Amino acid sequence: MQDETEFRPADTGAQGAAELARPVDEALAAGDGARARTLAGGLAAPDLADLVELIEPEHRIPLIEALGAAFPYEVLSELDETVRDELLRELPKEMLATAVADLESDDAAYILESLEESDKQAILDLMPAGDRAALERNLEYPEETAGRLMQTDFVTVPPFWNVGQVIDYMRETEDLPETFSDIYVVDPSHHVVGGVDLSRLLRTNREVPIEKIMDPERQVVLATADQEAVARQFERYDLKSAPVVDADRRLVGVVTVDDVVEVIQEEAEEDLRRLSGVGDETVTDNVVYAVRNRFLWLFINLGTALLASSVIKLFDATIDQMVALAVLMPIVASMGGNAATQTMTVAVRALATRELGPVNATRVILRETYVGLINGLVFAAIMGLVVLAWFGIGTLGMVIALAMVCNFLAAALAGILIPLALDRAGFDPAVASGVFVTMVTDVVGFFAFLGSAWLWL
Repeated sequence: MQDETEFRPADTGAQGAAELARPVDEALAAGDGARARTLAGGLAAPDLADLVELIEPEHRIPLIEALGAAFPYEVLSELDETVRDELLRELPKEMLATAVADLESDDAAYILESLEESDKQAILDLMPAGDRAALERNLEYPEETAGRLMQTDFVTVPPFWNVGQVIDYMRETEDLPETFSDIYVVDPSHHVVGGVDLSRLLRTNREVPIEKIMDPERQVVLATADQEAVARQFERYDLKSAPVVDADRRLVGVVTVDDVVEVIQEEAEEDLRRLSGVGDETVTDNVVYAVRNRFLWLFINLGTALLASSVIKLFDATIDQMVALAVLMPIVASMGGNAATQTMTVAVRALATRELGPVNATRVILRETYVGLINGLVFAAIMGLVVLAWFGIGTLGMVIALAMVCNFLAAALAGILIPLALDRAGFDPAVASGVFVTMVTDVVGFFAFLGSAWLWL
């Protein structure tokens, strides 16, 4: 059996945290905080966050207490939202005040945003005045905006300084950010007039004025801009960082690429969960929340399924006459549903990234219609031949072929038009599209197949 003390931070990660979870749980269950500290001590913040999520809920606070001063506060910003909120309710306010003062302003705001207003104010009151003022500036902006995402520590210089003055300023000033890659050039009103990469600064002679080497076309981000729009801006212009400005175009913060990567990951996961009808649910949520979160869309799905079943009921006599129809019905519905899901996924993602809008909507609708028609014709021919070989009834092959074409067309149109309509109406297409698209393909598929069979057979 491997000795737990052989684990080292370099060996950890998601898998390493999973391997440590059981021995840490056992140590804490036995009241052996020293052993738990030995096992978990030295882990990087993301790895320790994974470990905190994996161990038993009742052992999370004891682990933090066992780590004591060795507990890195960055863990709190790395935790899943559900686990983080549970810990914030249990941790001492004095510890939280120390944590948010130690963290960068964007991470501190992320920790505080889910607290009750009274708890949030109590923690702010315990913080040093300077740190509190910086954090309150972040909290003034709505959630999921650049203002919440930004860091309030940055480096600014006037345009009339030369390179040597800037370098000396960075060497001699103590309250600069610990790490930064860009210096922003501002006028007396604190408006951004340009930016300079550190690499370019260090490769330029000391006597050269900053305004000669600055980039006057530096991309800026509005503090009220949605974080998804900020992520698209970073992707479009290959940014490492961007200055954040308020409504008067004054510099108030900076957004860095590491924060944007987290936004991209969060938004992608959110879209995936919503397409499946589970909203913001995660594996750490309790049973009651998961049931409540899934119930609504399952209930709506039940209603649409009953509607599709009522179409089948209309043709029960026809089905009684030919059992083969009951055998083939699931094929029509399944193929249409899968085709619609493909179209819907492309449409929802394109809407989220603003690649689909009023300007190109008609072109994209026609494209999806052609794709649906071509796929429908191809699979109609395939299924017609399969049914002819399977049942030896040529007219039945024609019936399913016609139904395939109709359902593929319906799938293509529903997969693109329903997300567009929901987006136009102000609803999130990622949440609501799936249920309605499935309803359309089921109803159209069953009606086309059984209606054609009733007429021809």
